[in-house]
Amino acid sequence: MMYKNLIPFWLKLTIAGACLANSLLAQDTVFSGPQLGEPTTPFKSVWIVGNNAGQERDLIEENEGAPTTIVFIHALERSMVPLMRAVDAYGKKVEDKLKTEFVFLAEERITGMQRFSAALGSLRPNAKSTLSVDGIEGPGNYGLNKECMMTILVAKDNLVHANFALTQPGIADAEKVIGAMAKLIGDENPPTAEEFRTLIGSGMRRPNMRANQQRERARQMRRPEADDSERPAPGDPFPGAVPTDGRLQGLVRQYIRKTNDEATIDRLLKEMKEHIQGDEDLTQQMVDGWKRVLHFGDRYGTDYARENAEKFLKELESAEEGSSDSDK
Repeated sequence: MMYKNLIPFWLKLTIAGACLANSLLAQDTVFSGPQLGEPTTPFKSVWIVGNNAGQERDLIEENEGAPTTIVFIHALERSMVPLMRAVDAYGKKVEDKLKTEFVFLAEERITGMQRFSAALGSLRPNAKSTLSVDGIEGPGNYGLNKECMMTILVAKDNLVHANFALTQPGIADAEKVIGAMAKLIGDENPPTAEEFRTLIGSGMRRPNMRANQQRERARQMRRPEADDSERPAPGDPFPGAVPTDGRLQGLVRQYIRKTNDEATIDRLLKEMKEHIQGDEDLTQQMVDGWKRVLHFGDRYGTDYARENAEKFLKELESAEEGSSDSDK
């Protein structure tokens, strides 16, 4: 016991600082979209520009398991553009081996089409660019995190080989993203950090985001005032919400797979109950998660999964009501 006192004070501080840093890093881990080894399931999106604008497609079925980079974009800011240009330019360079897809997300389809159409007019990417039909959350069984401005999936044979959940995407992320794209297709000489500047320059035209915003504001001012019945409902168009807790989000995403057997569903349900037990915030996330999943009916999960999800939701809501009554 006496040897504890021999540890220098500066070493104690170093150890404490390292532990604190590791703790903070663990808390800052962000999850978005299918994780490594999980499937990229079919989903619908619509062409934003071109002769097919407004027409639906399913890029997963269309690409038939070919090596594909899917870039889900929740928002479009100037800081993101260099990364988009780098991914797009490298995708163009290896287009015979790798498909590159930009999938934009918006609260409402019509305004989303208008906004991103203006942006694409300046960006002019080589990647196929579509808008998800599932609103700002994106495909329901993908579990995309709205806190991530960009979620990038690198997939082959409809399985995720790399996942990048980016809350503040920028050119600093290009090396690791393009590295994953190159690794997937066996490119042993991907662009180096020094080559990114040239790579970006060879891609899309430099966008004038401010001009696009000004044109959009002017267009909106010219529009006749819409009747209240024509305005999209504020906020999320779907009930509930995708859980923000990474562990809970992953469990829900696994739970709604249509390939699950009853034993797997029972196990996942047990893990969810254990994970949220005694935590009010996680319990509310679970309630919101079930409301979102069950809203889409038989689109997600098996009959057995939905039946048990409904039971669990009723249990949680009954517990909430009982708690409210006891507080009165």
